[in-house]
Amino acid sequence: MAYVQKEVRHLVGKAIHDYDMIHDGDKILVAVSGGKDSFSLLWLLHERLSRIPITYDLFPVHIDLGFSEENLEFIETFFQKFPYPYKIEKTDYGIRAHSKENTENPCFLCSWLRRKRLFELAKENSCNKIAFGHHMDDLIETFFLNIFYSAQISTMVPYQEFFGGELIVIRPLCIVPEEKLLRLCELENIPALKNPCPSSIQSKREKIRNMLQEFYRENKKIRGNIFHAMHNVNLEYLPKKRRRKDNQ
Repeated sequence: MAYVQKEVRHLVGKAIHDYDMIHDGDKILVAVSGGKDSFSLLWLLHERLSRIPITYDLFPVHIDLGFSEENLEFIETFFQKFPYPYKIEKTDYGIRAHSKENTENPCFLCSWLRRKRLFELAKENSCNKIAFGHHMDDLIETFFLNIFYSAQISTMVPYQEFFGGELIVIRPLCIVPEEKLLRLCELENIPALKNPCPSSIQSKREKIRNMLQEFYRENKKIRGNIFHAMHNVNLEYLPKKRRRKDNQ
């Protein structure tokens, strides 16, 4: 086994342990978009079952956004490699989000509709958790996206409860750098489909990603430093909004 395979497995196990993501008897909806990250997530969650003392069920789900049906057969073939029931659902979410009738950011509406449907499917199929394939770089990019475009310091979190804990979102790849996932996919022949969304190339996230890559090339420690900084917030040295006095 190559070193990167052991490293990714270790990082996934560490994330699951550190953030207390998965327990015995869980039924986890795995959101599979068709990219390398979500394909890897399904593969890794299935693979680790043979090495751990607990058991859980997986329910792979793909929400087709309406751009192309060419990928659906490929995704179904991939799902059939695993011993789990699965669901592939066709929608027009992407088309609606890019229509003239939509006044919102297309990415915002599309992701909101997709997330809402995933929550519904989790409830309909008795899943208590939803696993997303967001890796370390996704969390870092979201951090800067929210600073630049939403004027807030926040990002996606590894573990998040909804509806009083009835449904929990987990991100087991949260401490895995994207470059390591790419190498794992090459070694294990895990596929990756081209994103058919017309906004995928010129998105704000892509601009943030290109900016960060410049820093990563200069210093390999920067990626890890940013990620650890999100866990080490010193509020004492962040400005607080001052209240104006009545006579000012």
